[in-house]
Amino acid sequence: MKTPKELQSWQENELKKTLDRFPERKDPFTTHGGREVQRLAVPEEIDRNYLENIGFPGRYPYTRGVQPTMHRGRLWTMRQYAGFSTASASNERYRYLLDQGQTGLSVAFDLPTQIGYDSDDPMSLGEVGKVGVAIDTLADMEMLFDRIPLDKISTSMTINSPAMVLLAMYVVVAEKQGVRSDKIRGTIQNDILKEYVARGTYIFPPKPSLRLITNIFQWCAEQAPLFNTISISGYHIREAGSTAAQELAFTLANGLTYVQAALDAGLELEVFARRLAFFFNGSSNLLEEVAKFRAARRLWARIMKERFGTTDPRSMMLRFHTQTAGSSLTAQQVDNNIVRVTIQALAAVLGGTQSLHTNSRDEALSLPTEDSVRTALRTQQVIAHESGVADTIDPLAGSFFIEQLTDTLEREAVDLIGQIDEAGGVVACIDNGFIASQIEDAAYQYQQEIERGERIIVGVNEFQVEEEATVPVLRVDPKVEDEQVARLQQVKAERDNEAVQQALDELGRAAREDRNLMAPVLAAVRAYGSLGEICNVLRGVFGEYRGRQW
Repeated sequence: MKTPKELQSWQENELKKTLDRFPERKDPFTTHGGREVQRLAVPEEIDRNYLENIGFPGRYPYTRGVQPTMHRGRLWTMRQYAGFSTASASNERYRYLLDQGQTGLSVAFDLPTQIGYDSDDPMSLGEVGKVGVAIDTLADMEMLFDRIPLDKISTSMTINSPAMVLLAMYVVVAEKQGVRSDKIRGTIQNDILKEYVARGTYIFPPKPSLRLITNIFQWCAEQAPLFNTISISGYHIREAGSTAAQELAFTLANGLTYVQAALDAGLELEVFARRLAFFFNGSSNLLEEVAKFRAARRLWARIMKERFGTTDPRSMMLRFHTQTAGSSLTAQQVDNNIVRVTIQALAAVLGGTQSLHTNSRDEALSLPTEDSVRTALRTQQVIAHESGVADTIDPLAGSFFIEQLTDTLEREAVDLIGQIDEAGGVVACIDNGFIASQIEDAAYQYQQEIERGERIIVGVNEFQVEEEATVPVLRVDPKVEDEQVARLQQVKAERDNEAVQQALDELGRAAREDRNLMAPVLAAVRAYGSLGEICNVLRGVFGEYRGRQW
């Protein structure tokens, strides 16, 4: 073990290397009065307990961050979640956000896309382009990323059950731009387990869904090693009503389930584990959220080291994206939402997030307008460049309250993970309803507290006003659905349908023979097979999950 003095020297050398790579971050940082901001605050005496439980950023157990320099060396990625209407309209929004200083893309897909239906399917009626962008074929994906260089921009895609299909489309679009798969960067959410208990956009039962996920792990390890193969998501668990401790526990329990599934499939731990990423909710209790993020890093590092025996530091690092809490936004006094989002974003930054989406003020009413999206992005930029919180590494470490709360949240999460283990694991707890019922009970209790006035929501149950002014809202034109269906039908009429059918037949054989499905999905995508056609082949082999039976 390095001595504290050696660790301090190591940390300063790491900072210098980071600043050499990212010279836009100036060093030394100073206050308005000219006082130099300390790089990293540490106690005067560092004992073994400190090193084992808090330690240094970039060192096990990563309580203080996964990178030695954190935001002092490089700011988080500002990755605004966006997508609506058609691929063309969403492309315009993406290029607008990039022009405004956004540093990464995050794609929202419409509901039919998320559950594997084409826009012309009867199940899609009335939902095309409403809560995200409609993607039916490779032609839509080509339009979505038109004039966006995929060798320079990283892209996150919130897609789960049909994640393999959308990843294949992204890979082929990159190829058409001349970008090899080993050069693309980004993340697919690809986290099906939380869908069964919190979000509901599942298609297939758990076992074949885990097979698709591990197939992606394997293919990306060989062909797209810079791409994050999963974003294990606590966000939707929290949005469904969980507590912070439940979000932490259920997310990490899902994570260890994916790790075990990959090991059972014969994958090498040190190859796939370093590409796992996480996605957490940023809620309004600032100090609890900071402690949650710190506890998440420490607990995951311990799980990977002690349960799975990894010795690779990259496999122990919990890297995460944060989105501010959509469920906290109110339709009443919508400008208050700007304040809520600022607090939530600040918690994420203080907690050491790697990327961040800030919600817009009008999202309780509709998809956000362009003006609202710009304000949300500016919120991140003000925090980054004016608040000073990114000028020193892990500024809240050492707070008695923060450290105590971090320990408490970790203990509560460990207890819940232990209960899941005793019940037979996450899949068993999906089947018996344990996880869902925990979330539902917490959500009910929270709502009761609001209705009894024990918990104040400003503008809702206290400090109300009579509101007359109307807020401009973005409305998706109903004609979008007709236009998208016409576009899909045109693609189907112009493509080589015999080649499509051959690719779909080969996909069905591969699914029945337990082969890795990424190659046949890529072949179907290249032939302009549609999302719905590909998913229907898999439905025929795997069946569909029908949800909890009461």
